[in-house]
Amino acid sequence: MATLAAEPRRGQPAAPRRSRGRRVGRNLARTAPLLPAVVLLALFLLGPIIYSLFGSLTNRALTGPRAADPQFVGLDNYLTLLGNDNFWKSVVLTIVFVVASALIGQNVLGMGLALMMSKAPSGVSRVISALVVTAWVLPEIVAAFALYAFFASQGTLNIVLSWLGLDGPMWLVTFPMLAVILANVWRGTAFSMMVYSAALAEVPPDVSEAAEIDGANVFQRFFRITLPMIRRSISTNLMLTTLQTLGVFTLIWVMTAGGPGVESSTLPILAYQEAFKFMQVGYGTAIATVTLLLGAMFSIVYIKVLKPEVDS
Repeated sequence: MATLAAEPRRGQPAAPRRSRGRRVGRNLARTAPLLPAVVLLALFLLGPIIYSLFGSLTNRALTGPRAADPQFVGLDNYLTLLGNDNFWKSVVLTIVFVVASALIGQNVLGMGLALMMSKAPSGVSRVISALVVTAWVLPEIVAAFALYAFFASQGTLNIVLSWLGLDGPMWLVTFPMLAVILANVWRGTAFSMMVYSAALAEVPPDVSEAAEIDGANVFQRFFRITLPMIRRSISTNLMLTTLQTLGVFTLIWVMTAGGPGVESSTLPILAYQEAFKFMQVGYGTAIATVTLLLGAMFSIVYIKVLKPEVDS
């Protein structure tokens, strides 16, 4: 009897081990289909990033002996950046460009259009959607040349102002950052509009109607009910528009080429100029790496904003 009573105790640890083994097997079965995607991401994303980081630590040039035999220089490129006034100006311009055109411009205008479309008749909503999405689906180079023609000294904007008896300035020379910010807002608002239209469609109408019966006005219903319910969509859209705007190059290059001087030279423009105009590939790669780190900082902030809702 003592032997029989002791056998279950000796066998008890086996059940948890078998349970853990089954859980591990299930987890492996669930993650196995993701392995090809992980390998591709590591090959085509992580690999170039690591190579770029290493390149920023060299003095590689586009031509000459340093093109064939670059030398490892450590943090010299980054130390040079810290003492470069043009670099710090580009950092400020990049942050202004992202905040004004992505965080404020595209998101606020996209939300406004989505709200108007949710209340407008279906015919009007379709027309507005088609007009806004047209700017987004245009190839970037085509949109850039169209916007250059709009803001040029003899362009569409100044012609319209002349009809009103006003003398328009040379927008691309006098206000280059304002011109590229407005251009990026025009081009990118459609994405935010579609994201917010889909999010607003998921808000239960009975919740808003109940708040209206309780005496909440339009603004109270929007800020206290609608916005909290679509918070996750807002945070996700902020991340996507920020990362897209950080990488804008063609639009600015066609419109101003970073000029006049460096007055509209964001970090991607400065990196291109240093790498391919002044032939300092390693130095330009260091600027591109800083741009990558800036995007990572924005992403971390947005992930923190998303975290409370994900956990809830």
